[in-house]
Amino acid sequence: MATTTRRDPLTVEVLELIGTVVARYYEEYDLAAAEHSLTGAQARVLGLLSLEPMPMRRIAQNLKCEPSNVTGIVDRLEARGLVERRPDPADRRVKLAAPTEKGLSTAALLRDSLGFARAPLAGLSEEERTVLRDLLKRMLGQDVV
Repeated sequence: MATTTRRDPLTVEVLELIGTVVARYYEEYDLAAAEHSLTGAQARVLGLLSLEPMPMRRIAQNLKCEPSNVTGIVDRLEARGLVERRPDPADRRVKLAAPTEKGLSTAALLRDSLGFARAPLAGLSEEERTVLRDLLKRMLGQDVV
């Protein structure tokens, strides 16, 4: 069955479209990051932390990279006053990386500058955006509420 799915022209087209969206997202994110003198990786870590503080290991898992890479990225963000390390209230042995106020505002500016999908998404009804969100969550194995 999996072999049939891979050769299905519709599946191939959907995969190509997803790849194009991802490439455009990263291209635009890297350009927006550069405007703030950040690398794309630094901007992605900052964006992730703007959702919630987290330990280095979890950042690495989310970004699919080694924790040692994340440590260097967080060090550079911390040196710029965008991120701070603080003890985890649930386990004081664990350090969380958390955005500062400056980091939160920078992350918001980065997010706001990603316009390539904003207009097409705005052209969809709320119901269509909800269906798209739920389909993407299913593809990622996330619970759909």
